[in-house]
Amino acid sequence: MARNDGVDRTSARNVNLSETKIGNAQRHNEREKESYTNPDIVQERSELNVHFKTPIAGYADMFSQMEANKTISTRGLKDDAAHYGELIFDVNTAYFHNHGGYDFAKQFYADAYKSAIEIVGGEQYILSAVMHADERNRAMSEALGQDVYHYHLHVVYVPVVEKQILWSKRCKDESLRGTVKETIVQVSSSKKWLSKPALDGQGKPILQKNGKPVLRKSYSVLQDDFFNAMQKAGYHDVERGERGSAEEHLTVTQFKVGQEQARLEALDAKIEKKAQTLEKLQKQQVSIKAVEQIEVKPIPLSSKVAVEKEDYQMLVTAAKKYVTQEKKESKLQSLLKAAEAKIVDLTAKLAAVTKELSKYKSIRGKLKSVELEQENVTLRDTVGWYRSVIEKQGIGHLFNRPKQHQQDRDSRYNGQEP
Repeated sequence: MARNDGVDRTSARNVNLSETKIGNAQRHNEREKESYTNPDIVQERSELNVHFKTPIAGYADMFSQMEANKTISTRGLKDDAAHYGELIFDVNTAYFHNHGGYDFAKQFYADAYKSAIEIVGGEQYILSAVMHADERNRAMSEALGQDVYHYHLHVVYVPVVEKQILWSKRCKDESLRGTVKETIVQVSSSKKWLSKPALDGQGKPILQKNGKPVLRKSYSVLQDDFFNAMQKAGYHDVERGERGSAEEHLTVTQFKVGQEQARLEALDAKIEKKAQTLEKLQKQQVSIKAVEQIEVKPIPLSSKVAVEKEDYQMLVTAAKKYVTQEKKESKLQSLLKAAEAKIVDLTAKLAAVTKELSKYKSIRGKLKSVELEQENVTLRDTVGWYRSVIEKQGIGHLFNRPKQHQQDRDSRYNGQEP
């Protein structure tokens, strides 16, 4: 992505696309949608988009045809492997705006497409190549006070490598064993984008301390290939794309433009994922107003009426939705009634338990009072029996002495004579 620091840079990136994602890529690139949730796509300008290679069918259909024609082979390919790749070539919006805009962008990306053919390995493996001219750069447009469009190139292709198939050891002809049986063009994104050894100024591999070659990542190789191709084509006023950021060197306006562009690119990925689902819902939506406006034509000499086929389909869709909604509502009503009945039942049980608990507390209190009274009676009887024994034995003075001694000790402690 451009850094908006006043320097125009090339940008090239590769995206792997699975079978589940290729349909959405086609709808976006070929502008097959009726509407877009991305507000920066100006559909009135979509006719200005330029195809450097126009697809002859759907992307998936073209892939199947290539496989049937044995142009490519999926032999040994894993089920979850990426069958497609997409190259996106780009330069910051200001570069094209400062060079005249649309016409300059067309020539630039015509030359960029030539480099794409070399990068892919041949035009026969390219399914579609289209320059988008209908995406408005909102941040720059607001900053400059005029509509400014962001031009970029989408190239959808099949990633392939040549693979030699050898005769096996079980071959009856021993002289053929281990030799090349056939060479196939195998679909393989991982092998297509292997890291490559880094070379010095003399074209020799740069080695690490352990003697192993320094490897350059595939994205770095792609950046080099695109930049070098554009240099050869005469575009000497652009620099090679870089990773990283230089936001600390931007002016306030440049920083805002860069932030807005980054935000839009991040949102675009999310928007595209939801666009297909949204379109389906929009197509299935039936408004009450539309149903009310259906024109009904009476059939002469009949109690029946006639409606247009399109209106009939709308009524059928509305009826199906109504029946589905009725079933859901009926089910919810049943669940609601069951819940209400359960609440009533539980409320009654709670009241009964509360009442029973109160009764138990009352009985428990009474029982406790009776138990205490009984205990007091027993204790009084016991004390009375001990008193009668003491009186009969004439030893009552022995039980009073400790009390007298305690009184004497208390008097001495208080400074009094006993």
